[in-house]
Amino acid sequence: MIAAFALILVCQLFGEVLSELFSLPVPGPVIGLGLLFIGLLIKRKPPKELTDAADNLLMHFSLLFVPAGVGVITQIDRLKSDWLPIAASLVISTLLTIAATAFLMSKLLPKAPATPDAAIPATSDKGAK
Repeated sequence: MIAAFALILVCQLFGEVLSELFSLPVPGPVIGLGLLFIGLLIKRKPPKELTDAADNLLMHFSLLFVPAGVGVITQIDRLKSDWLPIAASLVISTLLTIAATAFLMSKLLPKAPATPDAAIPATSDKGAK
């Protein structure tokens, strides 16, 4: 499992190097994740050790949000001064994500066969007197 963690960290390191070397606007860990993804596509099947290491990381995934929370707290003054554009961008990006997901789901999922409205019970006025 140590080799699998080392592979993940090496991919992150290469991503950091590429990001700094070419002054890319994309963070190094994101580039490293892309490199790992490309490597897994080439290999076709992830090694068992890498799968186990990823499962262990995912079990403790919530801990990875602690630095982001601390970052928000350290930027609280900026959040107070720019709350409107931040809130607007959050709402707009959420709506765009929902719309894109709905569009892709409608295009990619198979269509269900049409069925008559048998599931809707008929109403009658017999017992209403």
